Amino acid sequence: MRRFNIATASKTVPEQTVIFGSVRVSVLTPYLIRVETGEFTDEATQCVWYRDFMRPTFTVAEKGALAVIDTGKVRFAVNVKSGKVVYIVGENGVKIKNYASGNLRGTRRTLDMCSGAVPLERGLVSRRGVAVLDDSRSLVLKGEAILAREKCTDKYYFAYGNRYRECISDFYKLTGATPLVPKFAFGNWWSRYKAYTQEEYRALMQRFIDEKIPVTVATIDMDWHWVNVTEKFGAAARAIPTDNLRDKLIYRHMSGWTGYSWNTELFPDYRELLKWLNDRNFKVTLNIHPAQGIRFFEDCYKDVCAVVGKDPAKKEVVPFRLGDEKFLEAYFDVVHRPYENEGVRFWWIDWQQGKNSDVPGLDPLWGLNHYHMLDQKDSGKRPLILSRYAGIGSHRYPLGFSGDTMINWRSLRFQPYMTATATNAGYTWWSHDIGGHQRGYKDDELYLRWLQFGVFSPVNRLHSTSNEFMGKEPWKCRGYVEKIAIDYLRFRHRLIPYIYSINYLTHTEGRALCEPMYYSYDEEEAYRARNQYSFGTELVVAPVTEHSDGRAGLAGTDLWVPEGERYTDIFTGRIYAPGKYRIYRDLQDEPVFARAGSIIPLYRNADSNDLSLKQPLEIWLYSGDGSFDMYDDDGDSEAYVKGVYALTRMKLVRNGNKLIFTMFTEGNKRMIPAERLIYLNFRDVVSGKVSVNGARRKSAPNEVEIVYDGSEVTVVIDNCVFAANRDYKEAVTDLVSCFQMSNARKTALFRKVFDIGSAIPSGAPRACREAIEELRCLSSAKKG
Repeated sequence: MRRFNIATASKTVPEQTVIFGSVRVSVLTPYLIRVETGEFTDEATQCVWYRDFMRPTFTVAEKGALAVIDTGKVRFAVNVKSGKVVYIVGENGVKIKNYASGNLRGTRRTLDMCSGAVPLERGLVSRRGVAVLDDSRSLVLKGEAILAREKCTDKYYFAYGNRYRECISDFYKLTGATPLVPKFAFGNWWSRYKAYTQEEYRALMQRFIDEKIPVTVATIDMDWHWVNVTEKFGAAARAIPTDNLRDKLIYRHMSGWTGYSWNTELFPDYRELLKWLNDRNFKVTLNIHPAQGIRFFEDCYKDVCAVVGKDPAKKEVVPFRLGDEKFLEAYFDVVHRPYENEGVRFWWIDWQQGKNSDVPGLDPLWGLNHYHMLDQKDSGKRPLILSRYAGIGSHRYPLGFSGDTMINWRSLRFQPYMTATATNAGYTWWSHDIGGHQRGYKDDELYLRWLQFGVFSPVNRLHSTSNEFMGKEPWKCRGYVEKIAIDYLRFRHRLIPYIYSINYLTHTEGRALCEPMYYSYDEEEAYRARNQYSFGTELVVAPVTEHSDGRAGLAGTDLWVPEGERYTDIFTGRIYAPGKYRIYRDLQDEPVFARAGSIIPLYRNADSNDLSLKQPLEIWLYSGDGSFDMYDDDGDSEAYVKGVYALTRMKLVRNGNKLIFTMFTEGNKRMIPAERLIYLNFRDVVSGKVSVNGARRKSAPNEVEIVYDGSEVTVVIDNCVFAANRDYKEAVTDLVSCFQMSNARKTALFRKVFDIGSAIPSGAPRACREAIEELRCLSSAKKG
């Protein structure tokens, strides 16, 4: 079907290729080659769509069975008979033969039923400098057809050394960019596997509004449609469209999972509900499991039969067939389009039925992701799905749903590492079940720490299984946890201008929101900091993934500050000089750090789910030299492709005790209000003299109000007094006072800790000792 055609540039020009009999080598960049044996193809594949984005110079030197291709940066030695790349010599002059060793891993299809760390697939970057992408089993995309390939090998050798960002950037040029995700996806999501009634769901969303908890995405899991199909429609409803015994057993267990007709017992007027939700700025997604096709009891059955040429009187299943053009037409135009027109914004594709389809070699998960995204391209809105990862190249089909994890600390502990490491596969938009999905135990602290990680992850989607006692609503926790959780949900909404700007960088430059530390620092400690990651260009997160110590009342995590950096905790204000720390935090504080010179645009308010451009902004600034481009557009249309967007370019310079901040807007200034209210908050400036465009202001540095129209603004803070860490004695007194233990023992253990040079008693609980040690380290951090 024409709607599923894709524009590609998959043929490499002849002058960039060298053929040795049955071996073809294509030189794509100075660091990337393609080696084919057997049947060559110039067509796009499931993974690779572009092979002519750079034309580097190179030489070829043949010696016997070996051809050395030299790009001036890397030498690739290829056996001209077998196509084996015998060795690669990178920019550092090191000869590499083992391409599997040192791989920094990528991601995986799902975390279903996982409890803690699990293996990840290989990624595209390696500590040894070389990684291999094997595209040999990828199907060919030729016009509207998806075709199996003749016997061949088709491998891509990425020899980028430690130039990890450049590697991933070129990978996107090879496979296609990550789409620009709609703005609403970066707010808070409500999701729960629960058979809500229409009244219950509406009342729940109204409570979020009344409690001033901003939610932008309203998810209705599979109980939106009929699931008790045998009871409702008889044994014939369990008809299974397959002769495969394994699949029959799977489908019989899941007979109610596939459905496309609203359960009118639960939702007597679903159109009214969809309108109500859309009127209140909730974007709606529905869960689907398409594997069992379209059955006779579906409201759309007769119309589907008319398209595919079946007699509806026979009540035969219309099987799910990705290779059938008529089925695809019916699937999208008859089954899904009417609901989209009525207010369903996008679909949650919950495929769990294996990797076989009617198209030989085609994983139906990949097919669903691919076709659903392409089906939306002419809708006027940005294509979006929530689905599972279907292998390298899946970044083109955001967002990723990681599956039904177990509720325990081990699962939480693994997710920061997994989320950042997925960057190595170019997969940047993971959505986890925040709080965990199933089993486990009730632990308000675990819920809160998971939520805090969710706030500083790509997608903050609260979710849980079908159990009356496992809801993730904040008010189902103890009072003080409820309050903290609500504060963090509001802060997530405030972060949207920042996250949305990084989203633009992901789309245009391949910069991930969550990135491993070794992308910025090629140091040993960066590779060891598995639980620490960059959150955009300005922030670093070291999430708490451990239960607190009962006596200290604090939970610990590790922090590494690279040489030449200064990190300021955005919640506590603590300042960290370069080094390694064991840090401790109360429940209300997630360790999130601003680099020196950071510029962080936020919404000023978060008491509603408003995403409009008229929202007042607050920009947090941290002393130092830095820059940031804030991206604005309408948030959901494709108009940005035609240049309908604006970039507000911001720069901060520190000169001694003077800070100079400038901002101006480029591009389509209609994207910003004529009078945009912006508050500048110089977070680590205690006092100073403020001037705006040369005029002195009486404002404090943490509350500089600007009415902004897009023209250049210059704000100067003179005679700055910069914040410093608290006095050690004062800080340690407050800390020890909170320790939960006998006052007599506390006094005996800690009476000498005020002397910064005295030993911390070895008999004290470990967490207490380490929390005091953190304060001692901070007392030596340089002021400002």
